[in-house]
Amino acid sequence: MSVFKHCCLMLLMAVAASAWTGASVAADAPAPAAPAVAPAAAAIAHEQLIKLVSGDGDEKLAVINALVVSGDPLAGRLLKALAEGQLQAAGSRAVIVVDDKVVDAITAEALPALAADHEEPIINNRLRREIDGALATLDLVSPLRAARLKAARALAEGADEAMQPLVAKALATEQDPEVHGLLEEIAAGMALRSDDRTVRLAAIAKLGEAGGANAKKLLLPLTVKSPDGTWTETDDMLRAAAGRSLRLIDGRLAWGERMGLLFAGISLGSVLLIAALGLAITYGLMGVINMAHGELIMIGAYATYVMQSFFKVHLSSYFDWYPLLAVPFSFIVAAAVGMVLERLVIRFLYGRPLETLLATWGISLVLIQVVRTLFGAQNVTVENPAFMSGGVSLLTNLVLPWNRIVIIVFAFVVLGSVALVLTRTRMGLFVRAVTQNRSMASCVGVATARIDTWAFGLGCGIAGLAGCALSQIGNVGPELGQGYIVDSFMVVVLGGVGQLAGTVYAAMGLGFANKLLEAWSGAVLAKIAVLIFIIVFIQRRPQGMFALKGRALDA
Repeated sequence: MSVFKHCCLMLLMAVAASAWTGASVAADAPAPAAPAVAPAAAAIAHEQLIKLVSGDGDEKLAVINALVVSGDPLAGRLLKALAEGQLQAAGSRAVIVVDDKVVDAITAEALPALAADHEEPIINNRLRREIDGALATLDLVSPLRAARLKAARALAEGADEAMQPLVAKALATEQDPEVHGLLEEIAAGMALRSDDRTVRLAAIAKLGEAGGANAKKLLLPLTVKSPDGTWTETDDMLRAAAGRSLRLIDGRLAWGERMGLLFAGISLGSVLLIAALGLAITYGLMGVINMAHGELIMIGAYATYVMQSFFKVHLSSYFDWYPLLAVPFSFIVAAAVGMVLERLVIRFLYGRPLETLLATWGISLVLIQVVRTLFGAQNVTVENPAFMSGGVSLLTNLVLPWNRIVIIVFAFVVLGSVALVLTRTRMGLFVRAVTQNRSMASCVGVATARIDTWAFGLGCGIAGLAGCALSQIGNVGPELGQGYIVDSFMVVVLGGVGQLAGTVYAAMGLGFANKLLEAWSGAVLAKIAVLIFIIVFIQRRPQGMFALKGRALDA
């Protein structure tokens, strides 16, 4: 009989007697304070641990069984130490050796150096499997949600039938919806192997109601034929019930794939939107072909990296709040760089698109080399704060990452802010006046040169915000901006030069088109198809989706 059968049956008694309750299940709070050393020493003896190190195979398995049954918080630490070869026998005492430091395995009391006759454990594959299974068993009743979720996911891949009592006990006390759903699926999978038809029918129905890909794997063998042409499941009623449940699962998985594709399209569209938004001002409103726009995105990403590093060194206890300062910092740095470029180079090239293109392309190379000199050629990593880690599980095959959700919201917040600046502020009024009729704006007292600088700085600052957002979904490197400059120009041209609404529609349309075509034909063919579509569209409608109206056409 498997050691886990003993573990599970005896662990239930230990769990029932333990002080742990389901009230702490929903939160990831730390475990309650460990009991005093004396009770632990009474539950786990040195003689047991010495057998765990130097005993034969059956003795080691028996001790693993006893550790799991004890329900002692120390059991998990001892098994992990055994798996890592740190648990050793020194005379009549079991010790844990880490980096030449020796402590008592039970009391954690510091000890002198190891004796010459100490013995190290021999861990073979069988023992390692038993240790892993025992640790998973202990985690299933852990007070930490993350540990229980990990254990339940591991068991969902294939749980030993001997664990059925433990799963039933955990299911009765589990309050977290996600973990509870996985435990229900595990319990139904075990019941599927019962000899009772009624129990099996109930398990099949349960798997059909809430099961996912793992449930589908369990039900498929009931609906297929063996190599000799006979049904694997001979009971017609069970086979028909399995077919109905499989259809329910397939429909649910299909909806998950559709919703996942929809979310991926919105996510990519928001990334394209925030990357192209700054270009919609510098190119769409000002007519400047800024080939350094991608490098300004890269500067915003590196500004975020600098702010993250500052928090790590000086404000480590507030690390999760670094994005609140990284957002304005990336905007200010990129805007300042853009305003300097406008003052020193671009203002002398207005109305000369070819020279502007060549000059800004040269500037992009200079910026890349400057960043390589300051930060190195290797990519750097910007860590997500805690609130942007993980995701929301909506269906068994649909998890929405928090960092993507935050970026979608951030993109539309930036869009709304830009729209307010351009339509509800004095500077926005001046920018629109200068872009529509520069000479008339100058005649009524608008400082056109100053407005050019501020408008170009605004567009570059928005590019810095794009870099701040992109740093949360990938590595940051000197070549970061090169991957977005072409897509940004495609969004602005497709949407209509000078039209923010067109930029939104174009970004979302290209995002959905890319993801939809990727699902059918792969990423490379999807890119080619989108590019061909844009070429054909611009030939038929050169002004883009939305055309400028009024005096701007005569400027």
